[in-house]
Amino acid sequence: MAFQLSPAGLAEVKKELGRYETKESAIIPSLYIAQKENNGWVNVDVINELARVMELPESRINEVFTFYTMFNQEPVGRFHVQVCTNISCAVEGGRELASHICGQLGVKLGEVSEDGRFTVSRVECLGSCGTAPMMQVNDDYYEKLTPESAMNILRGMK
Repeated sequence: MAFQLSPAGLAEVKKELGRYETKESAIIPSLYIAQKENNGWVNVDVINELARVMELPESRINEVFTFYTMFNQEPVGRFHVQVCTNISCAVEGGRELASHICGQLGVKLGEVSEDGRFTVSRVECLGSCGTAPMMQVNDDYYEKLTPESAMNILRGMK
Protein backbone atom coordinates (compact mmCIF):
# COMPACT_ATOMS: atom_id res chain seq x y z
CA MET A 1 0.00 0.00 0.00
CA ALA A 2 1.42 3.37 -1.01
CA PHE A 3 2.22 5.98 1.61
CA GLN A 4 -0.32 8.72 2.16
CA LEU A 5 -0.06 11.68 4.48
CA SER A 6 -2.59 11.70 7.29
CA PRO A 7 -5.15 14.52 7.22
CA ALA A 8 -3.07 16.31 9.89
CA GLY A 9 0.15 15.76 7.93
CA LEU A 10 -1.47 16.99 4.74
CA ALA A 11 -2.65 20.13 6.54
CA GLU A 12 0.88 20.72 7.87
CA VAL A 13 2.42 20.37 4.41
CA LYS A 14 -0.13 22.77 2.95
CA LYS A 15 0.61 25.21 5.76
CA GLU A 16 4.33 25.00 4.90
CA LEU A 17 3.55 25.61 1.23
CA GLY A 18 1.73 28.80 2.23
CA ARG A 19 4.67 30.12 4.23
CA TYR A 20 7.08 30.46 1.33
CA GLU A 21 7.25 32.29 -2.00
CA THR A 22 8.28 29.11 -3.83
CA LYS A 23 7.12 25.54 -3.35
CA GLU A 24 10.73 24.34 -3.29
CA SER A 25 11.33 26.22 -0.05
CA ALA A 26 8.78 23.98 1.68
CA ILE A 27 10.53 20.73 0.72
CA ILE A 28 12.68 20.35 3.85
CA PRO A 29 9.88 20.92 6.40
CA SER A 30 7.55 18.74 4.33
CA LEU A 31 10.11 15.92 4.27
CA TYR A 32 10.33 16.13 8.06
CA ILE A 33 6.54 15.85 8.34
CA ALA A 34 6.39 12.88 5.97
CA GLN A 35 9.39 11.14 7.55
CA LYS A 36 7.74 11.34 10.95
CA GLU A 37 4.52 9.88 9.56
CA ASN A 38 6.41 7.06 7.81
CA ASN A 39 7.99 5.65 10.98
CA GLY A 40 11.15 7.73 10.75
CA TRP A 41 12.27 7.19 7.17
CA VAL A 42 11.62 8.25 3.60
CA ASN A 43 11.13 5.94 0.63
CA VAL A 44 9.93 6.26 -2.96
CA ASP A 45 6.27 6.24 -1.88
CA VAL A 46 6.90 9.21 0.43
CA ILE A 47 8.69 11.11 -2.36
CA ASN A 48 5.78 10.39 -4.74
CA GLU A 49 3.20 11.55 -2.21
CA LEU A 50 5.04 14.80 -1.50
CA ALA A 51 5.50 15.44 -5.21
CA ARG A 52 1.75 14.97 -5.74
CA VAL A 53 0.71 17.15 -2.82
CA MET A 54 3.29 19.86 -3.46
CA GLU A 55 2.81 19.76 -7.24
CA LEU A 56 6.53 19.38 -7.84
CA PRO A 57 8.48 16.82 -9.86
CA GLU A 58 9.70 13.84 -7.83
CA SER A 59 13.24 14.76 -8.87
CA ARG A 60 13.01 18.10 -6.99
CA ILE A 61 11.95 16.33 -3.77
CA ASN A 62 14.49 13.55 -4.24
CA GLU A 63 17.47 15.85 -4.80
CA VAL A 64 16.80 17.54 -1.45
CA PHE A 65 16.09 14.24 0.30
CA THR A 66 19.32 12.62 -0.89
CA PHE A 67 21.49 15.66 -0.14
CA TYR A 68 20.66 16.06 3.56
CA THR A 69 21.69 13.41 6.07
CA MET A 70 18.85 14.13 8.49
CA PHE A 71 16.47 12.21 6.24
CA ASN A 72 16.72 8.47 6.71
CA GLN A 73 16.91 6.39 3.56
CA GLU A 74 16.41 3.11 5.41
CA PRO A 75 14.01 2.08 8.19
CA VAL A 76 15.13 3.02 11.70
CA GLY A 77 14.12 1.83 15.12
CA ARG A 78 11.59 3.64 17.28
CA PHE A 79 14.56 5.36 18.91
CA HIS A 80 17.16 6.62 16.44
CA VAL A 81 20.36 7.07 18.45
CA GLN A 82 22.73 9.41 16.63
CA VAL A 83 26.14 9.64 18.27
CA CYS A 84 28.37 12.56 17.29
CA THR A 85 31.80 11.40 16.20
CA ASN A 86 33.16 14.66 14.81
CA ILE A 87 36.42 16.10 16.11
CA SER A 88 35.41 17.42 19.56
CA CYS A 89 33.24 14.44 20.35
CA ALA A 90 35.84 12.04 18.91
CA VAL A 91 38.53 13.50 21.18
CA GLU A 92 36.18 13.05 24.15
CA GLY A 93 35.30 9.43 23.28
CA GLY A 94 32.39 9.74 20.84
CA ARG A 95 33.55 6.91 18.61
CA GLU A 96 34.06 4.61 21.59
CA LEU A 97 30.64 5.69 22.90
CA ALA A 98 28.98 4.66 19.62
CA SER A 99 30.76 1.28 19.74
CA HIS A 100 29.77 0.77 23.37
CA ILE A 101 26.13 1.53 22.67
CA CYS A 102 26.11 -0.85 19.70
CA GLY A 103 27.65 -3.57 21.82
CA GLN A 104 25.20 -3.09 24.65
CA LEU A 105 22.19 -3.03 22.32
CA GLY A 106 23.46 -5.90 20.18
CA VAL A 107 23.30 -4.01 16.88
CA LYS A 108 25.72 -2.83 14.23
CA LEU A 109 25.72 0.77 13.05
CA GLY A 110 22.68 1.46 10.90
CA GLU A 111 20.84 -1.74 11.87
CA VAL A 112 17.50 -1.92 13.64
CA SER A 113 17.60 -3.91 16.90
CA GLU A 114 15.70 -7.21 16.96
CA ASP A 115 12.95 -5.67 19.10
CA GLY A 116 12.59 -2.74 16.68
CA ARG A 117 13.42 -0.19 19.35
CA PHE A 118 16.87 1.13 18.40
CA THR A 119 19.04 2.13 15.48
CA VAL A 120 22.49 3.57 16.19
CA SER A 121 24.19 5.91 13.73
CA ARG A 122 27.42 7.87 13.80
CA VAL A 123 26.87 11.49 12.73
CA GLU A 124 29.25 14.30 11.98
CA CYS A 125 28.25 17.25 14.16
CA LEU A 126 25.38 17.87 16.51
CA GLY A 127 26.64 21.32 17.45
CA SER A 128 27.61 20.82 21.07
CA CYS A 129 31.41 20.76 20.97
CA GLY A 130 31.78 22.21 24.47
CA THR A 131 29.71 19.42 26.02
CA ALA A 132 31.13 16.43 24.17
CA PRO A 133 30.49 13.61 23.76
CA MET A 134 26.83 13.79 22.93
CA MET A 135 24.01 11.96 21.20
CA GLN A 136 20.65 12.79 19.77
CA VAL A 137 17.77 10.36 20.25
CA ASN A 138 14.91 11.27 17.94
CA ASP A 139 14.38 14.97 18.77
CA ASP A 140 16.18 15.06 22.14
CA TYR A 141 19.84 15.89 22.84
CA TYR A 142 22.02 14.43 25.60
CA GLU A 143 25.42 15.91 26.45
CA LYS A 144 28.50 15.18 28.57
CA LEU A 145 27.89 11.46 28.22
CA THR A 146 29.76 8.51 29.59
CA PRO A 147 29.07 4.99 28.37
CA GLU A 148 27.13 4.39 31.58
CA SER A 149 25.06 7.58 31.43
CA ALA A 150 24.19 6.98 27.77
CA MET A 151 23.02 3.46 28.48
CA ASN A 152 20.98 4.62 31.49
CA ILE A 153 19.18 7.09 29.20
CA LEU A 154 18.55 4.43 26.56
CA ARG A 155 17.39 1.81 29.08
CA GLY A 156 14.80 4.31 30.32
CA MET A 157 13.18 4.73 26.90
CA LYS A 158 9.89 2.93 26.50
